[in-house]
Amino acid sequence: MAKATTRETAPKVSSENSLVSAAEVETINKLYDRVQWLASWTIHNANNIRPSADGLKVGGHQASSASLATILSALYFGVLKPEDRVAVKPHASPVFHAIQYLFGKQTRDQLERFRSIGGAQSYPSRTKDKDDVDFSTGSVGLGVAVTAFASLVQDHLIDKGVMDEEKAGRMIALMGDAELDEGNIYEALIEGYKHNLRNCWWIIDYNRQSLDAITSDRMFTRFTDIFETTGWKVINLKYGKMQQAAFKKPGGIALQEWIDECPNDLYSALTYKGGAAWRERLLADIGSKRSVTALLESYDDEDLQALMTNLGGHDMELLLETFRSIDSDQPHCFICYTVKGYGLPFQGHKDNHAGLMNPTQMEELRKLMGVPEGQEWDKFAGMDDEAEALQDYLSNVPFNTPEHRRYDAAVLPVPELMDLGSSKQSTQVGFGKIMNAMAKSSDAIADNIITTSPDVTVSTNLGGWVNQRGIYGREGQEDTFKSEKVMSPQIWRSHKGGQHLELGIAENNLFLALAAMGLSGSLFGERLIPVGTLYDPFINRGLDALNYACYQDARFMLVATPSGVTLAPEGGAHQSIHTPVIGMAQDKLVYFEPAYNDELRHIMQWGFEHMQKPEGDSVYLRLSTRPLEQPERDGDAWIADMLKGAYWEHAPEEGAEFAIIYTGAVALEANEALQEVLEDIPGAGLLAVPSPDLIHKEWSSSVAALGKESVVVQSHIDALLSRLSPNAKLVTVIDGVPATLSWLGAVRGHRVMPLGIDRFGQSGDINQLYEEYRIGTEAILDACASAFAMK
Repeated sequence: MAKATTRETAPKVSSENSLVSAAEVETINKLYDRVQWLASWTIHNANNIRPSADGLKVGGHQASSASLATILSALYFGVLKPEDRVAVKPHASPVFHAIQYLFGKQTRDQLERFRSIGGAQSYPSRTKDKDDVDFSTGSVGLGVAVTAFASLVQDHLIDKGVMDEEKAGRMIALMGDAELDEGNIYEALIEGYKHNLRNCWWIIDYNRQSLDAITSDRMFTRFTDIFETTGWKVINLKYGKMQQAAFKKPGGIALQEWIDECPNDLYSALTYKGGAAWRERLLADIGSKRSVTALLESYDDEDLQALMTNLGGHDMELLLETFRSIDSDQPHCFICYTVKGYGLPFQGHKDNHAGLMNPTQMEELRKLMGVPEGQEWDKFAGMDDEAEALQDYLSNVPFNTPEHRRYDAAVLPVPELMDLGSSKQSTQVGFGKIMNAMAKSSDAIADNIITTSPDVTVSTNLGGWVNQRGIYGREGQEDTFKSEKVMSPQIWRSHKGGQHLELGIAENNLFLALAAMGLSGSLFGERLIPVGTLYDPFINRGLDALNYACYQDARFMLVATPSGVTLAPEGGAHQSIHTPVIGMAQDKLVYFEPAYNDELRHIMQWGFEHMQKPEGDSVYLRLSTRPLEQPERDGDAWIADMLKGAYWEHAPEEGAEFAIIYTGAVALEANEALQEVLEDIPGAGLLAVPSPDLIHKEWSSSVAALGKESVVVQSHIDALLSRLSPNAKLVTVIDGVPATLSWLGAVRGHRVMPLGIDRFGQSGDINQLYEEYRIGTEAILDACASAFAMK
């Protein structure tokens, strides 16, 4: 194992001023035993005892759980404050659930149904688990990186004056060392450095094993360099106190040197083989050195195995002393050496990631743990004399004292948004005007909006908002161009009260920031209304992080603009194709693509309200840079239908034989085509669909209700299309993938001719590209003719 330098070692704690008593270490170690047992038993029950209907292996990662059990026990039972927030390594979820069970915040029923419907989840989930999960984890690396952005959000609330500095918690992530291969971690490190990150701990379970193999020895020292370069304090917990004591004995220096030089794979193999193998190898390698043989002979095989596996991440006293010694808000990285599968029969084996103890091995562990048969689920099985004292200790653990650690933030009233008038303009411009008007207002919601963008703030029309509200920066910085009297429409001034978090070009960071901002009400008790902007095609770059943010039920407004081949001169690299179906498929995200700014105004107002509802979602607006003439409306009746996802812009006659259906920037072409169609089919209609997502979700639900319960519930889109003849033909068109609208034929059995983009775009002007990709007026008319030519 790589040698630890002085700067990487754990801080020395004076015995005269110890931060932890021997009695407390003993108590927490007893609780750790319960955690280790319950985690292993929960997994065993799911795989070997609970009936299986499909015969598939349930899994549960006993080895990965065991390597982190000591660290999690130290944190939850002896270190954490209620204000601290924790992202638990995904594969250690059984340990987390076991700890929550001891706290009384998890039930036996949930544990017995681990990885089964309605039971404790395979990976900690804010929305699916019933215990006290701060951050969902599971998508590797994202649960780590989100803690950095949660810390930035906490600082923002403190600097706004709505949160007391004394209430600040530490944002803590526990990760497996293999997660350090994930690039989003390093993107977050860079962003954290830019924004003077603080109050953030990342604890690495350095068991040196990934899913497939042993991790590379070469990377150890590089991790330290990377973290220190970005402003982190790195603390290395390599040697447990038993090892440290052995190193002070005659022959101990040679033993320490051997450990430092031992490759990861050899150390793991010897850990699996046990004390006799350790002795044989050590004698062969360093037995000739002074006092080494005598040192090894002072341990029997069992004690030698205990010594060689007494790594820092398994030494309770060392962990408690180290964590409690931190008195700085500097971000800290703890590299905790551990053994994967620690204490279990397959500890150290390179194939143990998905390994499970068989019934015989589990029976041996039960006896070793002193758990009486039939009492496997009891919190303090076999510890009757100590049960009362242990329960009393748990009841007084600081982290466990609040009944609830989630807040219910106040709902912010949404005022009527700016009327954008009737001038020719794009939805992107309309968005910027609405945000600029809100920035000038004194409404409470405007004071709680926080915007963010990955270096495309101005080009997505957030410049007006930033000019009014400023950029968030803890140190503050004046706009040099303004102070030097260099003319610019943008005022780029940062200060503590700023309401825009400017990010570098890393879309993963955008969505992680939106996730943290969108959870601020629950995590910190102060609601933020996050609005994030980016170019629509680059949703793909951060799609995993977007999915992660939605899975946590974070609430935000995502404004993706410009979009489609309508962004004509920019070419295929900046033109989006399939993002509409991402919006439709993504759970907890409502997708809108308005054509006109009166639609946008009402959608944004609805969105700000919907984001705050308990049953609400995040909102995705796919906007365009194409200016359109704004329609003249006859009253406001259309608004209610529009907010359900679709409305008749030109209502068809009852029983009409034809309709054109469109979404977004192709409104002009759809209207032009309709005018020509009306000459031949006077009763034809034009259906505007600002949200294919809403109408699809509602229709799908109605179909499911009919199939499951034989309940007939007419969906909004069904009601709209019911005006048409059963034999009517539909032409659908969107500057996006045709599948966005082509499903509409299934609602009432109408024949559909779908138009859209299914190839990479290229540079050109709008007319050229609309002709090339067959979404222009002539293409719509051709599709109309083809529809009627079909039998």
